[in-house]
Amino acid sequence: MRYFLLGPLRIEGPEAVPAGARLRSLLAFLLLNAGRTVPAGRLVDALYGDEPPAGAANALQSQVSRLRRTLAIEHGPAGYRLAADPDDVDVLRFERLARDGARAREAGDAGRAALLLREALGLWRGPALVDVADAPFAAAQSARLEELRAAAVEERAEAELALGTDPAELLEWLREAVAAHPLRERLRGQLMRALRRAGRPAEALAEYERVRELLAGELGTDPSPELAAVHLSILRGEQSPPPPSSRLPAQLTSFVGRDDELTALIALLGASRLVTLIGAGGTGKTRLALEAAARLPGEVCFVDLTSATGAASAVRTALGLRDTGSLTGSGTGSGTGTRTRTRTETDADADAPTPTHTGPSSGDAEAALVTALQDRNLLLVLDNCEQIIEEAALLAHHLLSRCPGLRILATSREALGITGESLRPLGSLDTESAVRLFTDRATAVQPNFTPHGPNSPLLHRICTDLDGLPLAIELAAARLRQLPLSEIASRLDDRFGLLSRGDRTKPARHRTLRAVVEWSWSLLSEREREFAAQLTVFAGGATAEAAALVCGAGSDADGLLASLCDKSLVEAGQGRYRMLETIRAYAAGQLPAATRKLTARAHTAYFLDLAETADPELRSSGQLRWLERLSTEHANLRAALVRSVGVAGSADGADHPRALRLIAALSSFWWLRGLRGDVAPVAADMLRALDGRVPEGFEEEYVLCVLAAGAGGAAPGADLARAGRIVAQRDRAFRQPFTAFLWAISAGPSAAAERPELTGDDPWSQALARAGAGHLHLFHSRVEEASRDLSAALSAFRELGERWGTATTLTGLAAVLATQGDRETALARTGEALALFREIGVWEDIADLHVQRAELLEAMGDLAGAQQEREWARTAARRAGVIR
Repeated sequence: MRYFLLGPLRIEGPEAVPAGARLRSLLAFLLLNAGRTVPAGRLVDALYGDEPPAGAANALQSQVSRLRRTLAIEHGPAGYRLAADPDDVDVLRFERLARDGARAREAGDAGRAALLLREALGLWRGPALVDVADAPFAAAQSARLEELRAAAVEERAEAELALGTDPAELLEWLREAVAAHPLRERLRGQLMRALRRAGRPAEALAEYERVRELLAGELGTDPSPELAAVHLSILRGEQSPPPPSSRLPAQLTSFVGRDDELTALIALLGASRLVTLIGAGGTGKTRLALEAAARLPGEVCFVDLTSATGAASAVRTALGLRDTGSLTGSGTGSGTGTRTRTRTETDADADAPTPTHTGPSSGDAEAALVTALQDRNLLLVLDNCEQIIEEAALLAHHLLSRCPGLRILATSREALGITGESLRPLGSLDTESAVRLFTDRATAVQPNFTPHGPNSPLLHRICTDLDGLPLAIELAAARLRQLPLSEIASRLDDRFGLLSRGDRTKPARHRTLRAVVEWSWSLLSEREREFAAQLTVFAGGATAEAAALVCGAGSDADGLLASLCDKSLVEAGQGRYRMLETIRAYAAGQLPAATRKLTARAHTAYFLDLAETADPELRSSGQLRWLERLSTEHANLRAALVRSVGVAGSADGADHPRALRLIAALSSFWWLRGLRGDVAPVAADMLRALDGRVPEGFEEEYVLCVLAAGAGGAAPGADLARAGRIVAQRDRAFRQPFTAFLWAISAGPSAAAERPELTGDDPWSQALARAGAGHLHLFHSRVEEASRDLSAALSAFRELGERWGTATTLTGLAAVLATQGDRETALARTGEALALFREIGVWEDIADLHVQRAELLEAMGDLAGAQQEREWARTAARRAGVIR
C-alpha cells in the first residue's frame, strides 16, 4: 500500500482512510514515523497536546486496536510501529528525494539533482496534513514540511540554472514560489537570474527593487550580500555572479541517522555566530558539521586542527593566505582589487585576547586573518579543537570580535568556553538510526546484506552494545568482509580487538576504536584519569553522592565529574552520571588491581546500605519513591550482588554473607518490579557457591535465595528441601516481612496459614496475613468471612499508604462482590486496583487483573469491552515476559 499526506490524506490500496478525526490523526502521526517505533507517551502528546485527559493512554490503546484491524501496526515495550516501507509514504519519500537531490547538487551532479528534486516536488498535491490540521502535532509538522518544500524548490532552481534549463520553464514555478515565500532572498535571487537569462534584465532589476522595499518595510533591513551580489552582477551585465568559494572535503559515504540533528544545527547557525558541536570521540561531530556547512549558502572554509601546531596558522593555511602579514587580491574576498593591511592597524584593540601559542608567526597570522576576513561573510569550520582548546577559543573570540560577517562552527570534545557560544551536544544514535547506518555501511562490503530476518536481533544487539557510536558501528560493519554477523555479535566483549581495522586514509586516532578513546584519555589530567577509571565500577551510572563516597573523592567529586562531562568522557542527565560502555570498557583497563578491589568493595557496601535502607520503605507510603530509586540503581545493585557471589570473573570481591544480605533486602523489590526472573541465575550461582552450606545466622536469607533461584526454575531439589526444613524448624517470625509471603506463594496459602508464628507483628505483616486469610476463605467459598478479612486488610493497607497490598486486597474484594452479584462495584474495585498496579509497574499482576475485568464484562454482556481487556492482558503479559 501507499500512503499520501502531502495533500488530502489518502491510502492507495484495499484499505479506506479511517473515518474518525482522532484515528486519522493517529494514522498520520504513525505515517510520519513509518518504520520507526513511537513511544506511547509521544503518541498521546501528538493526539492530545500538553494536557491529555484522564484515560488518554487507554483511549490510545483502543484507537491503535481499531487501526490494527486493517493496518500492520506492531506493538512492543518501546511503543508502536507502523510496518510500512518509508518510500511508500509520500512525506518520507519526499524528504529522502529532497535530501539526495541536495547532496547531488552539492557534489556537482546538477542533472541527477534536478531529476530527484523534480520527483520530490511532484509528490505535493496540496498543503501537507490538511485533513488533520486540528491535531496538536500538525501545525509544527506542516511548518517543517513547508520549509523543506521551499528549500527543495531553491535546490531545484539552483540545479536547473546550473544545467542551463530553458528559463521559460523556470519562471512560472519560481514566481509561484516567490509569491508563497516573499522574504526568501535565495528564491528572489534565482528568479532574478532566470529573468536575466531569459533576456529580461529590466524585470530582474525591478524584482530586486520590490524585495528591497519589502525587506525594508517588513523587517527594517537591507537585502543580503548574496542578493546584492546578484543585483550588482545584473547591473554590470555579467552573465552570472561570482560563485561563493567552498573549501569542504568531499564525502565518500552517505549521511545516515542525523537528520534531526542536522536540521537543528542549521537553525542554530542561523541564530548564533559561534556554535560548538561537543561529544565523545566517534559520535560523528565532524561529519555533521560538514553536512551542515554544505547546506548553508555563502563561503565556507574547513580547518582540521587535529595535528595543528597553531590555530591561527592552520586557519591561514586553509584559507590559502600567504605567510606574510599582508594580503593581496584574493585574501580580502572583496573582488575589487588589491588590498593591504598592516599588523599595526589590526592591533588597535589593546584589550583583545591573545592566543597562548607564541610561535614566531602567530601574531602575524592573526593579523592576516583579520585583514582577510574583516569584510567577508564566511562560515569557518574549526574541527577537533580539543587538543589546542585554549588557543582555539582565544582565536575564535579574536576573529568574531573583529569580523562581523564571520560565523564559526567548531567541533570539540569540550566547549570553547566563550561568551556567546551556543553548544550543541551530540550523543549516540538511537537504535533505529544505528541499524540504518550499519546497514548502509554493510551493503558497501556485502551487497546482499539485509537487516531483516535472522539478522535483525543480532544487528540490534550489536548497535546497542556499541552504544550507538557511529564510528564503532562503521568499524563493525566493515568487519563483515572477514566475519559473519553472528561472530561480530559474539566478540563484542573484546570490542577493541574486534574493531582494530579501519580506513587507512583516516587520521591515526580514527582508525580503530581504541585509538579514538585513547585520544580522549590522553587529554585528561592524572587525577581525572584515576577518578574516571574508578567510576567504571558503577554498572548503571551514579549520582554525585555515590561517586564521591565509592571513589573516595570527597568534595572533589563535583569538580571532577563536571570536568569529565565537559570533556565528553561522562554524560550527565537527571542527576546521574554515566559512561558510554565503550569508554567504560577502556577506562576499566586503566584501573590498577589493588585500587579496583578497594573501589569494588566500597561500591558493594554503598549499595547494600541502600538496599537495606529502602526495604522497609517499600511497605510504607514512600513505596513509589523508593521503588523508583531502586529501579534506577538496579544495574548497580545486581553488579554488587554478582560481585559478592563471586562469579563471572569477580571472585576477588566474593563475600557470601554480604550477598545473602543483598538478596534478603532486595527480595520485595524484585517481586514488586517483576525482576525475579532476571536475578534467578545469580541466586542459583549463589547456591552453587554455597554447595549445601548455610552460613550460621543467615538461614532466612538462604531461604530467600532458594526462592529467588526457584523463580527462574534454577533451584536444585536439595536446596528446596533444605529451605523447607529451615522453615519447618523455625519457631518465630521472619525478620524480613516479605519472606512469609514469598514462602506462602511457594508452599501454598494453606501451608502458610498453618504457621501463624512465622508472621511478624508489624502492621504490614498483620495486614498481609489478614488478606491471605480472606483469599483462603474465598477459595473455600466462605464469602462472608472473606469479605470481613479482606475489608479489614484493605483498611490496614490504606492506613499504611502501601499500594501493592491495597491493590491485591481490592482484587480479592472484587471477586467477593462478583460472587454476590454486584458486578458494577466489582468492576470499580478492579479499576482502582489497576490504577495502583500501574503506578507500581507490576505487569504480571496487571495482566491478571485485565483477565479478571474481562470475565466481569463478559458476565455483564459487554463482549467488546471484554475483548479489549483481554488484548490489554496479552500486552501486559508480554511486557512482564510471561508470554511472547
